[in-house]
Amino acid sequence: MPKGSWREFEDTAVKQTLQSSFQIESKSQLPVRVQKTRVGKGGKTVTVISGLTTRDNDQAKKLLKLLKSRCGTGGTIKGDLFELQGDQVSVVLELLKEEGYHPKKSGS
Repeated sequence: MPKGSWREFEDTAVKQTLQSSFQIESKSQLPVRVQKTRVGKGGKTVTVISGLTTRDNDQAKKLLKLLKSRCGTGGTIKGDLFELQGDQVSVVLELLKEEGYHPKKSGS
């Protein structure tokens, strides 16, 4: 065994997954999903947007404000999900395409 090749505490699998998670650089490569749901909302329809990874909280708030003003409804950010009141799927898909994302409708 050549000298210096032993690395007891280095986990290459973790390092590779961290590097691959940061390789997505453009908005068009993000897997953005838009769906409407009524589960756990007291029968009210809510549009849920997942996959919008923003680097800072200010950018997420600006995007949410744009979505809410375009749809004319209320909304919130819960973790990495954006929620808008009502069935706003078609409006959200159009807006995200204009912003450079590649969204897809999921669910029924």
